Amino acid sequence: MRPTFSIICFTVLSGVGYGAWFLLGIGIALHALLCAPLLGSEVAGWACTHPDRLAFCLAVGFIFVSAGLLCSLGHLGQPQRAWRALSQWRSSWLSREGIFAVLTFLPAMALIVRELSTRLTGCPPLSSNATPTFGALLALGSLSTVYCTAHIYSSLKPVRAWRDPRVVPGYLLLSVFGGTLLLWALASRAPTAGWERVLPWMVVGLTGLASGVKVLYWRAIDALPAPDPGNAIGLAALGAVRSFEAPHTEENYLTHEMGFVLARKHARKLRRIALMLAFLVPGLLALSALVLPAIGMPAAWLALASGLAGLFVERWLFFAEAKHAVMAYYAR
Repeated sequence: MRPTFSIICFTVLSGVGYGAWFLLGIGIALHALLCAPLLGSEVAGWACTHPDRLAFCLAVGFIFVSAGLLCSLGHLGQPQRAWRALSQWRSSWLSREGIFAVLTFLPAMALIVRELSTRLTGCPPLSSNATPTFGALLALGSLSTVYCTAHIYSSLKPVRAWRDPRVVPGYLLLSVFGGTLLLWALASRAPTAGWERVLPWMVVGLTGLASGVKVLYWRAIDALPAPDPGNAIGLAALGAVRSFEAPHTEENYLTHEMGFVLARKHARKLRRIALMLAFLVPGLLALSALVLPAIGMPAAWLALASGLAGLFVERWLFFAEAKHAVMAYYAR
């Protein structure tokens, strides 16, 4: 499949933004439900002192999500008709993704407004019913959106590489991993409540999980046999099947969009680059920040920059290495 820059930007940027929103939503819900009754005035005082930091993190996630969704419109022939896709939610993962993407903005905006009003007008009760509800809805909506995005690709039967069972968990892990890198960088600007120590440990753990799933996925698609014309038309048992004349003399839409060819040696090189930038460098920087807290802020921002670059390479490979079954017709 031909890697399209707009779709790569969409999946990477929105994935990082939704990953950050997911972590923030979980943190808000658990903080309000569990921490407030246990810690009382200490936690309430922290909420009064730092609501702007939470609002800032939510706003940065909003920027990433919005930028990703706007990039996705660049791949549409008629972007003004994108809203019509929302009506096909019964059968289309793309429609479900669009619905969850829009709905997730509601709790995010509600939390941003609430935190800013706390900053301007005073401190509302931390254990108010609205806070954990909005946090849970934000986390659920973010996770559901990324889940639907992954299923857009995993549901395509003609692309066997995307039918791998590791596609969906890989998308979810990379989203949370990118969100963790983003929150670590933001938290390093104003360390508080121990998050500058917790987030590097999360980066280390997610580095191992996400890279492991990615390597297993690459090994699985390498083991897949090439699309065969005989299997495609059901005559493989009768012998070798080949076309005696090319279907087209010039490139058409199918060969342009689905006939992208990536040499295996180049794929291996790009895989190593993706592993190094997305996982190895952020993991080492996180460990360095744990050993030397003084370098926490530069390490966090370098990890975010390296991680984003690696995720772009990984996502480019995700599309470039996928082979559509229709290319068997063109003997490619």
